[in-house]
Amino acid sequence: MAQQHSRFQAESLPDLSIIIPALNEADELDATLHAIARLRGHKEVIVVDGGSQDMTAEIARQHGACVMREQGGRGRQLHAGASLAKADILWFVHADTIPPANAVEHIKEALQGPDIVGGCFAVTFAGSTSSARFLTWLFRRLHKVGLCYGDAAIFVKRHHYTTMGGFPPFPIFEDVALLQSLKARGRLVECPATVTTSSRRIERCGLVRTLGLWTALQVLYWLGVSPYTLGRFYRPVKGQVQTPP
Repeated sequence: MAQQHSRFQAESLPDLSIIIPALNEADELDATLHAIARLRGHKEVIVVDGGSQDMTAEIARQHGACVMREQGGRGRQLHAGASLAKADILWFVHADTIPPANAVEHIKEALQGPDIVGGCFAVTFAGSTSSARFLTWLFRRLHKVGLCYGDAAIFVKRHHYTTMGGFPPFPIFEDVALLQSLKARGRLVECPATVTTSSRRIERCGLVRTLGLWTALQVLYWLGVSPYTLGRFYRPVKGQVQTPP
């Protein structure tokens, strides 16, 4: 009987845990969760609400997501969601990012190699503006030189995430810190598929201003300035401190 119970528990575990940090994301989250619902496979969705004042949590529950509350910045939210997750694959998706229909298949295929610890997707910024097209071009060049951010929908094997300690509790550059730690453990891959993310910061703040601030903060981070200090200079969109852009 005990063996049957253990077998049932193993069979009922999801193949993939999708963790979404959110703060006042009611305008964006519905579309993201609709896209995730269309993905194939046995998956769980965890929305980690950072203290929203809008309908974010209600929308997440309407889609059947597990909703938990964790304040203190996106790094803390992501790690809290990962700590609750049950699957052996953790996938971190921003609330304004739309995955492709075959995303789960790409993730599973990408993680087949024993030396691979995780990966991400190519990124397209939504919209037909020249700024959105430029950002799409820029991000693909950055990926080629090893720079990647949370907009790219990072995924990781659970045991590597747990062993290295997971996301640090940073308000900014938590994704860069995670990827640096993962690279020390093995190989990261980019899936031959694209996620579409919002270009709202560029639309609201302007391309030159956003890229200038992003570049300055990135350089200061590499020089050793605390992410907690840098987070004070990066104004949130929809109430959330986000890693540029």
